[in-house]
Amino acid sequence: MKKGEKKKKTFVDVLTTIIIIVAACAAVYAGWNLYKIYRQYKIGVDEYKELQELAESERVTNGMDDSKTSNKTLGDEFGDVSLDLAEQETEIVFEEMENPIDFDSLLAINKDVIGWLEMGAIGISYPVAQAEDNDFYLHQTIQKTYNFAGSIFMECLNSPNFGDRNSILYGHNMQNGSMFGMLSRYRDQAVYDKDPTFWIYTPDFIYQYEIFACSEVELSNDCYQISFLSKDSFEKFIEKMVAQSAVKYGVPVESTDMVLTLSTCTGNSATRCIVQGKRVRTYKAVKKLDTAETAGTEEASGN
Repeated sequence: MKKGEKKKKTFVDVLTTIIIIVAACAAVYAGWNLYKIYRQYKIGVDEYKELQELAESERVTNGMDDSKTSNKTLGDEFGDVSLDLAEQETEIVFEEMENPIDFDSLLAINKDVIGWLEMGAIGISYPVAQAEDNDFYLHQTIQKTYNFAGSIFMECLNSPNFGDRNSILYGHNMQNGSMFGMLSRYRDQAVYDKDPTFWIYTPDFIYQYEIFACSEVELSNDCYQISFLSKDSFEKFIEKMVAQSAVKYGVPVESTDMVLTLSTCTGNSATRCIVQGKRVRTYKAVKKLDTAETAGTEEASGN
């Protein structure tokens, strides 16, 4: 073997070794990033599991039809000023429902909490917050710790009492199915048929919504309009929402209905997946009595 050939072989060996080292470093770096992502997922999931202990898995199926109650006073009112439900609904006698959410504990953690969302068909059960802008809760949990999963939060321009004609909730489409990661499953009729409704719990009222649309929309879509100056403009909004739905659920929506739009990303930066429901039931929320209070009441009454 010539001297030059020996040097050439040595250079190839060195180059191969360098490539192996670089590849190994890249693998370690990728593994570390995957671990950080997994840890972020776990931290977020664990935190919300703790919060979910503040929510009972109690449901009701009857209640007061909104078309016969709140819509009598709210149905024909339009304008760019949000409806003051807290004031107007005091004039209506609602059926009472024991609140399954411990809002005293939640509000002690974070006063930005305005409600709790529960969607039985896809296993969603999360608190809802609202900030002064739509950026804060993108990557902050309800306990205000940084996590890219963020929180479910209401559009900052909406009234926090869910009193606008169209209220909007945002949430991330997480790969592990948490937050709004399962929202697009409502395109499956079987999922919808399992439970076509969802619930919003608040400290004062409890609302049930019936899903009427599931769509993939552009960022400029009218679904993000929250107020309407006339009955006609709201009717046109409803017509468009129903027409663009990927699934025709056949649920009638009237000009007197209140709409809640749930929005999440799709993997395409130009589009979003939305699910929309109309409010069909309203309850007056009453606090759940704990065992000690109940026992004390029974003893005082001599039972």
